[in-house]
Amino acid sequence: MLLGLWNKRKDKSKETSKLVESEAPAPAPAAPAQAASASRLQFHTQLAHGSPTGRVEGFGSARELYAKIAEAFRIDPAEIMFCTLNTYKADMDKLLGAQIGLEDFIFAHIKGQHKEVEVLKTDDVLGLTITDNGTGCAFIKRIKEGSLMDHTKTVCVGDHIAKINGKNVSNCRHYEVAKMLKDLEKGRMFKLELIEPRKAFEKLEPRSKGGTLPGTKISRGRETLRLRTKGPATVEEMPNEGEEKAIKKVDELLETYMGIRDLELASTMVEAGRDKKNPDEFAVALDEALGDFAFPDEFVFDVWGAIGDAKQGRLE
Repeated sequence: MLLGLWNKRKDKSKETSKLVESEAPAPAPAAPAQAASASRLQFHTQLAHGSPTGRVEGFGSARELYAKIAEAFRIDPAEIMFCTLNTYKADMDKLLGAQIGLEDFIFAHIKGQHKEVEVLKTDDVLGLTITDNGTGCAFIKRIKEGSLMDHTKTVCVGDHIAKINGKNVSNCRHYEVAKMLKDLEKGRMFKLELIEPRKAFEKLEPRSKGGTLPGTKISRGRETLRLRTKGPATVEEMPNEGEEKAIKKVDELLETYMGIRDLELASTMVEAGRDKKNPDEFAVALDEALGDFAFPDEFVFDVWGAIGDAKQGRLE
């Protein structure tokens, strides 16, 4: 039993990047981690719809990375919807999250065509899983097969949700957007204003429902650059098998309880519980790191259980 768990909760409340001539999407080897600090690591990048190759360095968070990419290609950072690693496709299994392999190639997907859709909410569950890029761009990561939104062909994986019934949600986090969608009244029409990722003509592909999550890899290579919302980025070993299983399980719990997917958030939660001895300590650590989320009690219990199962090797 947790003793006083929620009584402990707190109140919520230029470096220039140069373009290089090569347009080949093959990743270039980065300098060994031992020879370079995290702030000086260089990564190659392209715009997913087609561009020359750029180099970015000196970033510690997703927001800073997007600013560096925008600087390299002379675009507004707000135009970047999300990034994928080692593929120009909007592959939800290859989204940039909390870790970047030191040899990963970064593809930035920018805003493309705007579209609107009106839907009659005939079910309590829409069938959408929402994630975001960490800088105020919530987008669709998965569409559940056979769901209401699966039958609404205008809505696609990768679409940014810009407005819900005329309300601008472009600067809202994924959990806020997911809640707004969940709270829509059943039996009434609602309107979504969406922005799809820009595509090159030759890269147009059939509509996707999203990737197969069990096969997802968090990063490539033996070492990764760990991005953080607070504090500097660090070069770390890739999560071990137990931690990777825990991160995936927590990501699944985020979808179950909140309708979102967020590997960066899941990684932060697993990290917060790494050296904690009991759920009280874990709850306090979560409040300190992620107090704005106001996670429900039962969710925290399940996350603590998943972390414990991973430590004991009980997760499949």
